[in-house]
Amino acid sequence: MIHLQDRIAGTLMTHRALKIIPSIESKNWQEILSDLITDPKELLHILRLDINKKPVSLSALSQFPLKVPRPFVEAMQPNNWNDPLLLQIWPSKDEEISPSEYTSDPLYEVKFNPVAGLLHKYRARVLLTAAPHCAIHCRYCFRRHFDYQSNTPSREDWSNSLDYIKADPSIQEVILSGGDPLAISDKHLLWLIRELESISHLKILRIHSRVPIVLPQRITPQLIAMIDQSRFDVVVVVHCNHSQEVSNKVKQGIETLRLSKVTLLNQSVVLAGINDDPEILKELSYTLFSLSILPYYLHLPDKVMGTSHFSVSPEKAIRIINTLRKELPGYLVPTLVQEEPGALSKTRLV
Repeated sequence: MIHLQDRIAGTLMTHRALKIIPSIESKNWQEILSDLITDPKELLHILRLDINKKPVSLSALSQFPLKVPRPFVEAMQPNNWNDPLLLQIWPSKDEEISPSEYTSDPLYEVKFNPVAGLLHKYRARVLLTAAPHCAIHCRYCFRRHFDYQSNTPSREDWSNSLDYIKADPSIQEVILSGGDPLAISDKHLLWLIRELESISHLKILRIHSRVPIVLPQRITPQLIAMIDQSRFDVVVVVHCNHSQEVSNKVKQGIETLRLSKVTLLNQSVVLAGINDDPEILKELSYTLFSLSILPYYLHLPDKVMGTSHFSVSPEKAIRIINTLRKELPGYLVPTLVQEEPGALSKTRLV
């Protein structure tokens, strides 16, 4: 068996012979990832905001700490408490409001967790929690209470997950999620992809990631090499909620990603006070399409404890989609969905 180090070296050498891919910034993405903003006071100092006007929730911070990459903060507007990017990551007092229908596991994912690190909810595909962490803590996250400690696979757990997939030939697609799969090292990501490639009935690798939006420096020649040289049809679903998130650095990173054979899609969450407006979502569709990214899903927020202030009613979301259908060509209109516990697929609302 070829050792992992030899595989990496071969991949990178071959890739250098194939094409030259520009780096979007000299600073290493791991350095940026290790220097996240975690102190609310530092964040507000950068944005020139007064914490007394919107106090932080200490209980929310203790349960789900502040974590945001500096490139994402650079895209925020200073002196603006209503900045749509800031609202997605600020641990506000609103998180302390917890209606009874909001729970720690609204999707009952524990029922679909046959082995550590693997979720099998839908036919023909499984989800692997490739990373126990994200580059950013989005306050509306439906897995903010997820037991990552029990679902961070050891080598033995990975073996169990791979054996589970091998034993079920109906599985054709593996979804790498987390956490965020692009927050792990190239070494580990390449090892995982190679192990999956050894399972003959797998055809599609789907990567769900917010990293290309919040940490575009992660789009490196090494990552492109892994995608290019994989036998899989590779789909990358970026998670972008507002066109303001698409900075020049993000555009440059996506342009680099487009050099690979990847199919690019976007998944958004409709969030009260942030993007629950057809004009905002229309601009997002056009902005992403200019980068060859097509809309995939527009999710209603899941009913997770601490997120009720982001809630948008199904009726309002349907009105937004109906407006988008009048304003946009069909290929730029996302599918409005919500997840329902135990359902065999996502529920389309319109």
